[in-house]
Amino acid sequence: MIVYLFDGSFEGLLTSIYDSYYSKPHADYIYSKQQYKYNLLDDAKHIDTDLEKYEKVYKAIETKISKNALNKIYLAYLSDMYDCYSYIYRYVVMGFKVGCEIDLHKNNDTVIYIDNCAKKVSLERHRMMGFVRFKSFNNILISKINPTHNVLELIAKHFSKRLSNENFIIYDENRDLALIYNKSSYYITNVDDKFKKMLESIDDNFYEELWSEYFNSVNIPERENKKLQSRMMPKRYWKNLSETSNIESKEKV
Repeated sequence: MIVYLFDGSFEGLLTSIYDSYYSKPHADYIYSKQQYKYNLLDDAKHIDTDLEKYEKVYKAIETKISKNALNKIYLAYLSDMYDCYSYIYRYVVMGFKVGCEIDLHKNNDTVIYIDNCAKKVSLERHRMMGFVRFKSFNNILISKINPTHNVLELIAKHFSKRLSNENFIIYDENRDLALIYNKSSYYITNVDDKFKKMLESIDDNFYEELWSEYFNSVNIPERENKKLQSRMMPKRYWKNLSETSNIESKEKV
């Protein structure tokens, strides 16, 4: 199998698509270097990111397929699913053949996969905008999250607008990425061990009571529905939400 490996960036992915599209034989699979599980039988080729190639593929997707397809491709990229980059490549190649009608091929495995990835990422983005909780630490609001997908960029504008007068950090523990906002602008960066140790030293106790009080104030006791709550708030988020601490202990979902 011919495997293309890129640096994990969206620019690197589109560069890989360009190189494979214009090479023979084409790549069978595309993976990021970080996620690839090495196989001695694979013919693995490392692809260097080329911004000129990236721009060409980006514009070609936008004009030859559609802006909606480009948006789906980016959401699928953010899914971080193991096979998503290979499916994105197949989706782009197919799109160059059928154009804007690609999403009418509802029974095509590639179209189904990209649609599902995009929907999952969009849904998690929506959930995270409601589930992120902050701790106050040296006049900085800090939150630790564990999303399945790489949604930091997708929630950045929401929290920058909502907390425009605050300094805040949202740390994605699964990817060692942090969204940092300084009351005027934000950026996303990789974090080092020092940063992680600082976050680990923060005590939960001083803010847990506040969130528990808020949780109780917005829930009328006679209308409280723990099972519905649990369906809307997947358990993987619970460890970062103090108000759910008594749900699992009292009831199995």
